[in-house]
Amino acid sequence: MRVPTSAYLTRLRKLMTSEVPSLAAYIVPSCDAHNSEYLAPCDERRSFISGFNGSAGTAVITSKDALLWTDGRYFLQATSQMDDNWTLMKEGQAETLSRGDWLASNLESGDSVGVDPFLMPVSEWNNLNRSLEKANIKLVGVKNNLIDSVWGSDCPDRPNQAIVPLEVKFTGKSWETKVEEMRKTMSEKGTDVLVLSALDDIAYLLNLRGSDIQYNPVFFSYTVVTPDMVFLFVNEGQVTASVIKHLKPEKNILNIVEIKPYEAITGYLSGLRNKSIWLSNHASQALVSLCSKNNKLVIECSPVTLAKCIKNEVEIQGFINCHVRDAAALCSYFAWLEKEIPTGTVTEISGADKLASLRGEMENFVGLSFDTISSVGPNGAIIHYKPSPETDRTVTDEEVYLVDSGGQYKDGTTDVTRSMHFGTPKNFEKECFTRVLKGQISVRKAIFPSKIKGNYLDTLARMSLWEVGLDYSHGTGHGVGHYLNVHEGPMGISWRPYPDDPGLQVGMVLSNEPGCYLDGEFGIRIENLCHIVEASTPHNFRSRGYLTFEDLTVVPIQQKMIVPSLLTQDEINYINQYHQKVRDMVGPLLRRMGKKDGLNWMIKETSPIG
Repeated sequence: MRVPTSAYLTRLRKLMTSEVPSLAAYIVPSCDAHNSEYLAPCDERRSFISGFNGSAGTAVITSKDALLWTDGRYFLQATSQMDDNWTLMKEGQAETLSRGDWLASNLESGDSVGVDPFLMPVSEWNNLNRSLEKANIKLVGVKNNLIDSVWGSDCPDRPNQAIVPLEVKFTGKSWETKVEEMRKTMSEKGTDVLVLSALDDIAYLLNLRGSDIQYNPVFFSYTVVTPDMVFLFVNEGQVTASVIKHLKPEKNILNIVEIKPYEAITGYLSGLRNKSIWLSNHASQALVSLCSKNNKLVIECSPVTLAKCIKNEVEIQGFINCHVRDAAALCSYFAWLEKEIPTGTVTEISGADKLASLRGEMENFVGLSFDTISSVGPNGAIIHYKPSPETDRTVTDEEVYLVDSGGQYKDGTTDVTRSMHFGTPKNFEKECFTRVLKGQISVRKAIFPSKIKGNYLDTLARMSLWEVGLDYSHGTGHGVGHYLNVHEGPMGISWRPYPDDPGLQVGMVLSNEPGCYLDGEFGIRIENLCHIVEASTPHNFRSRGYLTFEDLTVVPIQQKMIVPSLLTQDEINYINQYHQKVRDMVGPLLRRMGKKDGLNWMIKETSPIG
């Protein structure tokens, strides 16, 4: 459904001309002040001004043009949601100019480009500023966000949900230990102050969780770590008695946490003098500017981000446990679908609701980890599709059904995609499915050197598709948080290098999700979460150590979609071993819960391939 934006753009352009200096262009990023991927409703400024509500994209508005840059996951969605005021700039395509190059080519020398400096990471600010300076165009920070002025009183209120502690039985490490590890890293780096702005970094470090952003158990805050103090800048109304007790150190007096108002971060940073300050390269330009006077800055990937992506043994076991429960919910859901689809009563939305209710029955379930992508037929080709009343289709036995979903559990986070057909799939659909499966198996079975960058593995997932001229326009894998954000850096598997990727290491959890999409027809994606373990190899070149993946997801792969003749014997063996693992791990739970239909469906779908 297209959203009318003419009135909003007119008001915005009027505000742009009234700024000092007058703005020739205004940039609206998709993030919040903490560079979050998913946003609270009050921070969905780019969605408000453009009509496009995907999670990635940047809007640029000039006196005549309104443009939106986004990647291949969202081309179809953006086209269907934006009105005629907007031009879609397809990132990743050779003919598409970058934002900096487009602005340099279309604005005049001496013009100014404005952006809220709290909404642009310092690394992006510096790159854009270099491009604009070459054309004698100035990038300026706009103090009062212009979109907020256009939005006015209709803008939703900022969330104010209670924060809760997460017990050590789930985290495997106390927050005091984590803080001491950060102080050691700070000392090695020669820094006095560590400033944290990423919400999941703060939640991880302090073993706290919140609900300020839907599906992401985080809370709006900043944290500063010094050699003798921890400062938590947060709305004090969100701090419960249990949080105060949790943050009271039992032994080490250096682990004193002082709670300050959220807005006080600006005054605190402005008052620092003669310090060596460590900020993430994803911290906002505004925070970096506040620290810049009379201080030495280290702008690098946060040490908390690097620590967070290596899961400890307790966290890994939590991932294993919650994936068994998650699989039980999915097996029950697919069994339900097989019975209900012939009645003609199942839609994309009702299916997603049913799956959510089944997850809700599971131990330690807190909520979903993202909007369920429940999509049938052509809607499946929209990579990040979310069903709405306007687009809701009936799930039938005549089209491919793709469901990408996940749960937040106190002991882990899940993200799993299955593509299924409940009738008779076409030969081409089966071929595409099998080639996607071959790519997924290739990544899963890969053996690779320790600390190799994730993008080196991306080609493995695409080879079988490339052989017949097919591909997909998204990455192959992303990191996953432990009862945190379902998309977690700094590593990943993609054709694009991840700038902060420290190299793949034991304890990391990533998705493995190749796909194949034909616009207007169907979408296929198969996604498992995996964790990295040591591999046993006959040799060990230069004592580097070799690694491989182990599946966390234990959900059957629909066999009617597989073309066995396209598989090697090794691939068939893997599928049979995987399905035996599903039986061994999920079967007992389905029996204990009395989920007879889910159990029978699981047993049927995990029969060995001959």
